[in-house]
Amino acid sequence: MKRVLTYGTYDLLHYGHIRLLKRARELGDYLIVAISTDEFNEIKKKKAYHDYETRKEMLEAIRYVDLVIPEKNWEQKKNDVKTYKVDVVCMGSDWEGDEHFESLRKHCDVVYLDRTQGVSTSQIKKDLNLVNYKKNVNQIPEEKQQKK
Repeated sequence: MKRVLTYGTYDLLHYGHIRLLKRARELGDYLIVAISTDEFNEIKKKKAYHDYETRKEMLEAIRYVDLVIPEKNWEQKKNDVKTYKVDVVCMGSDWEGDEHFESLRKHCDVVYLDRTQGVSTSQIKKDLNLVNYKKNVNQIPEEKQQKK
């Protein structure tokens, strides 16, 4: 069985994500998706609209995805490749040449796929004026939680 691993935040899931996951899955028989935890996003100074558990649940519902694991830090990639017996790490072409992925070539194949033109989470956030959005959509104020 050929195992493929990819990394990402997968916030505001869109057809570009789906196309990337489909093409990644076509590189093997089993697709593992490591998604950035909320804590790792903080380290990267990145704010996701949806929390980790929601993003994980959405990815688990996609037929191309076999397993979703947390991405907690930059350093875990080599260990992920070994632990999950990964044959190919696949990323979007905007990561090409990045040492976090190039260093994995000693352990597996590394493939970069072109992004879908015309769609990105950053652009969607900009279009919806969510660039500076601070509150997580899944954080319900206490007074509203008690009414349920």
